[in-house]
Amino acid sequence: MVDQAPTPTELRLSKDKRLLTVGFADGKRFELSAELLRVESPSAEVQGHDPSQKKIIPGKRNVEITKIEPVGNYAVRIVFDDMHDTGIYSWDVLNRLGTQADKLMSNYETRLAEEGLSRG
Repeated sequence: MVDQAPTPTELRLSKDKRLLTVGFADGKRFELSAELLRVESPSAEVQGHDPSQKKIIPGKRNVEITKIEPVGNYAVRIVFDDMHDTGIYSWDVLNRLGTQADKLMSNYETRLAEEGLSRG
């Protein structure tokens, strides 16, 4: 049996542009901060070409989403007010970010502290 890709039913940006609500057909619903979306961008600029190349992106506590553009029927491109616009967020990526948000933010904060950096 092949796992079915999550199907989005809701994609809504908050008025302050710092929270993206994503709902899926299976009933899962996540509120993803713009900061998490920015620092976990699926772009090669952030992720590199393998896990050892992943970059830590400091100072994004107050980043905002300026635009969300559809990419076919499988993803969205999110544009941030710091001009980052190269991440393509598939439904699978948004689902994973929602499921792992707390762990990802904790790891991010730990890495920032280890490198003497801040969320800003």
